[in-house]
Amino acid sequence: MIRIATEQDAQALLDIYSYYVDQTAITFEYEAPSLEEFTDRILKTLAKYPYLVAEEDGKILGYAYAGAFNPRAAYDWAVEVTIYLDKSAQGKGLGKALYTALENALKLQNIINLNACIAYPEVEDQYLSQNSVQYHQHLGYSLVGQFHKCGYKFNTWYDMVWMEKHLNQHPENPQPIRNFPDIRQELVEKYGIE
Repeated sequence: MIRIATEQDAQALLDIYSYYVDQTAITFEYEAPSLEEFTDRILKTLAKYPYLVAEEDGKILGYAYAGAFNPRAAYDWAVEVTIYLDKSAQGKGLGKALYTALENALKLQNIINLNACIAYPEVEDQYLSQNSVQYHQHLGYSLVGQFHKCGYKFNTWYDMVWMEKHLNQHPENPQPIRNFPDIRQELVEKYGIE
């Protein structure tokens, strides 16, 4: 089941994220945030953008959300997307289901550009593989930029790449962006995401 995240999900989501902070270079954070900070991140996201969780038998197995690509008004139709899965839930199609639900919500908001910021190794190691880039390519994203050796973690310099996907054409006069709270009911009615 995919549903909208709540404040009560924060600990379960933080548990998933903490693994990536402590054991991988997928995120460039060195220390996992506190529960209070992580809860605040969820609430701030939900004020404007979707934050979705996937659960099975009451256990949260992953989450995906969108955030501002850039705070300036001209960038309103572009978002940065993020996804994390519990390490035991990978390879089961859950990521695709979460991203599809996220895209459906973003379409209702009139978002057009999806941007993914991805840590990337020159040579794969125990902390980082090239799988995320391949995964996003499989979902229709294309590589648009690469920054070399810009992130340092676990005594290693890592690259960072940007990938993008367009949900719609770019009209001459785009529809205004709708905040996530304004499309929640449509998301329930159209896609069954509560």
